[in-house]
Amino acid sequence: MNCCGLLTLKKEPVPLKSIEVELEVRDHVATVVSTLNYENKEDKPIEAVFVFPLPGDAAVCHFSAKMGQKEIVAEVKEKQEAREEYDDALSSGQQAFLLEESDQSPDIFSMSVGCLPPGESASIRLEYVTELAVQADEGLRFCLPAVLNPRYTPQGSEAPAVQVNSVPASLVPYSLSFSARVSSPRPISKVESSCSLDPLQFLNTDQTQATVKLGAGHKFDRDVEVLIYYKDAHQPTAVVEAGQASAKPGTLMGDPVVMVSLFPEFPQSVMSSVASCGEFLFLMDRSGSMGVSMNNKDRNKTRISSARETLLLLLKSLPMGCYFNIYSFGSSFEHIFPKSVEYSQQTMEEALKIVGKMEANLGGTEIVKPLKHIYEQPCIPSQPRQLFIFTDGEVGDTKEVIDLVKNNSASHRCFSFGIGEGASSALISGLAKEGGGHTQFITGSDRMQPKVMQSLRFALQPAVVDISITWDLPKDVSVTVLSPPITALFQGQRSLVYGQLSGQRSEAAEGCVTVKYSLAGHPTQNQLHFSLKPEKDTGLTVHRLGARTLIRSLEMEGRESRGEQHTGVKEKVVALSIQSGVSSCFTAFIAVNKGDGEAIQGPLVRRNVPRTGIQKKLCYRSSSCIKISMACSNPIPQAVPMSCGVSATRGSGAKPTVFHRANDDAFWSQPEVKPPPCDPLLQLVSLQNASGFWMLDSALAAALGKMNEEVKKSKPEPVSSEVWASILALIWLQEFQTDAKDEWQILAGKAVLWLQAQNAPNVTECVDAGNALLGCSVQKDALGL
Repeated sequence: MNCCGLLTLKKEPVPLKSIEVELEVRDHVATVVSTLNYENKEDKPIEAVFVFPLPGDAAVCHFSAKMGQKEIVAEVKEKQEAREEYDDALSSGQQAFLLEESDQSPDIFSMSVGCLPPGESASIRLEYVTELAVQADEGLRFCLPAVLNPRYTPQGSEAPAVQVNSVPASLVPYSLSFSARVSSPRPISKVESSCSLDPLQFLNTDQTQATVKLGAGHKFDRDVEVLIYYKDAHQPTAVVEAGQASAKPGTLMGDPVVMVSLFPEFPQSVMSSVASCGEFLFLMDRSGSMGVSMNNKDRNKTRISSARETLLLLLKSLPMGCYFNIYSFGSSFEHIFPKSVEYSQQTMEEALKIVGKMEANLGGTEIVKPLKHIYEQPCIPSQPRQLFIFTDGEVGDTKEVIDLVKNNSASHRCFSFGIGEGASSALISGLAKEGGGHTQFITGSDRMQPKVMQSLRFALQPAVVDISITWDLPKDVSVTVLSPPITALFQGQRSLVYGQLSGQRSEAAEGCVTVKYSLAGHPTQNQLHFSLKPEKDTGLTVHRLGARTLIRSLEMEGRESRGEQHTGVKEKVVALSIQSGVSSCFTAFIAVNKGDGEAIQGPLVRRNVPRTGIQKKLCYRSSSCIKISMACSNPIPQAVPMSCGVSATRGSGAKPTVFHRANDDAFWSQPEVKPPPCDPLLQLVSLQNASGFWMLDSALAAALGKMNEEVKKSKPEPVSSEVWASILALIWLQEFQTDAKDEWQILAGKAVLWLQAQNAPNVTECVDAGNALLGCSVQKDALGL
C-alpha cells in the first residue's frame, strides 16, 4: 500500500538544509539556477531522495554536485543506463547523484543523492530555462513551484502514484532564498508577486534592467509567483543565437537557432463582433481537494465556492442562440443535461439550481472518463465546440490526459484553468496548448472570475483558421522548424516559433517570417523582418528551448506509436537529449564521484526529503485499503489504521477530517465553513435574464440599495419596466463595480444589445433619471447606448 503522511523530524532527520534560487529574465525567457545544500548529521551514510515540481515546459540543462572543493558535472544518459550506473555506484560505496523526470508527468522530478557520508555536506546545482507565459493583463508570469501536491492515480491505472512525503509549511526544515535579475529591450514597468518582495532596484536610468529579492520569512504555503510588466510589451521580435563552437555544424547545437515571438493584431472591426453561436462545455473538478480554501487570508472562500460563482458569471454571459452543458468529475462524473441544450432562460435557470448545490464531494481526480464521454458526443452543426476545464490539477496520468485532448483537437478548442497552489503546470498548460485554447492559473489571492471571463472573450472571438508560416531567407540559408504547427491565435497573445538555420550567411543578412491566417472569412497576414546576426550573451538558452520543444513533440509522437516506430522515436529523443544536454522522459542526469578516496562503509539509509504541500490532508488510494494522516499542530500526528477504507488521525487539539469510502469512490467530508457574505456584484448578476435584461422588482431594488417603491416611482414614462431596470443595472455596474469590469463586461454587452433591439424611446432621459436615483454621473456613451 502507498503509505502517505508526515515524516517525523524526531525519528528521521532531514538532510536538506537550504535552497537558493537565482532567476535571470531576458525579455520573455528565464534561466533559473537552484542550489540545494544537503548535510548528513546522522552516524550512517544516507541516500536522500527529494521529489519536487518544475514548470511543465522547463528545459533542465545542467546538474552538478559539489563536495568540499570537488565538483562533479552530471551527464545526460538513457534513463535505464543512468539508473544502473547509479545503483552500481552505491553498491560500490561511491557517491552518486541522479536526476530524472517522472514517467507520468513532465513537471515532477526526482533527485537522489546517494552515499552521503556521516557529517558530510553536498551542494547540488540545478539549472533550467523556460518561456514566460503572457497573462491577460499583459504581464509575464514566472512561477517557482514551492508546493507539490500528491497526484491522484485512478484505481486500476498502470501508472503508480507519485511518491510525495509532505509536511505542513510551518514544519519544512529548510529555508529558501530567491533573487531575480530582469533585463529587456523595453523599460520595465513593475514587478509584482504573490509573496513579499523587497523593493525593485533599477540598474540603469532607462529602467531596462532591475533586480528584486524575496522578502525575509517566506512560508512554504504557496508557489513563488512573479509577474513582470514591460512597456509596449506586444511587439513581435526575433532572436538569433549562435551555435555552440564545439558542436558539429549541421546539428541542432552547431547551427544558429532563431526564436520568433509573434503578437498578431486583429482588425478592430472583427474584434468588436461577438460570436452568437457555439457549444460551450464546462468541465468542473469536484474532487475532495477542491474543498480547501483558495488562500490563507480567507478560509471561507473555498475553491469549489469560487468555481460556483464563476459558473454563474459564465452562464449569464453566454450569447443567445448557443448551446451548453456542465459536467463535473471526481472518481465518477455527472452532467446536468443528457446532451448539450440550447441556451435559454429556462435551461439557464435549471443549470444554476444544480450549480448552486455543487460541493467537493466526488472523490479523486479522474478526468479521463468525462473527457472521453464528451468526445463521444457528436458536435452540433454550425456550433463550434468550446471546452472549459477547471481543476486543481492533482492527477497522476498527465500525459494520457494531454494525449486525449490532442487526438480530439480538430473538434474543439480547450481552455484550461489551474486552481490553487501546486496545480500541475504540465497538465494545465498542456490541455490548452494541445487543444488550441488558452490557459490561466488562479493562485494566492487571485480571483477566478476575471481570468475565466478573459478566456470566455477569447472563446467568443472568431476562430482563426488556415494558419501557415512562411520564411523568406537569403539564397544559401534554409530553416528547419523545431516547433509544432500553430493551431490557435488570439488577439494580444504571444506565439513562439523556433527554427534551426543552416547555410552560409553574411553578418548584414536579413530574414522575414510571414504568418498567414483567415479570420472571420478574411485572409490576413502579419510580417516580421529580422537580422540574421546572432545576439550577444544569450548563451545557449534559445537552443535549449528549441531542443525542448522538439523533444516534447517527439515524446508525444512516441506515445502514439508502437513497435519499431516507437523504438525509432525513442532513439531520436535520446540522441537529441544527449546532444543538447536537455532532459527528457527517456533520459536522466547521472553524476558519480569516481575519486581516489576509500569506499564509504556502513549500511546505506534512505531518507525521503519532505516537500511542503497545501495544508490539507494527503491521500493515496490503493485497491484494498486507504491510510491517511493530516496536517495539524505538534506533535505530528500518526495515521491510526482502522477498518478497511477508513482511517483517522490523532494529534493535539486538531479536529480530524474523516475520509470516507462509498460505492468504491473516495470523497472528503469537509469541515463546516461559514458561508461568505453575499457579493453585491453577484447578487445583481444573478437577477439578469438570459436575454440580457433585468426585471423591475424588489430583488433588483435591494441589489441597488434602494426601496422598491422608490425605484418604481423614478421610472420615466413611457419607458417599459425592463428597459428602466436594465439601464439602472448598467449604471450601477459602471459606477460601483469599475474594478470588476472584466467580470461583467460581456453580460453588460448582452444588456446593451437587448436595449438596442427594443428601440426604446427616452433613453437619455432614463440615464439622467437613473443617475439621479443612484447618485451617479455616468454618461450615456459610457454605457454603450
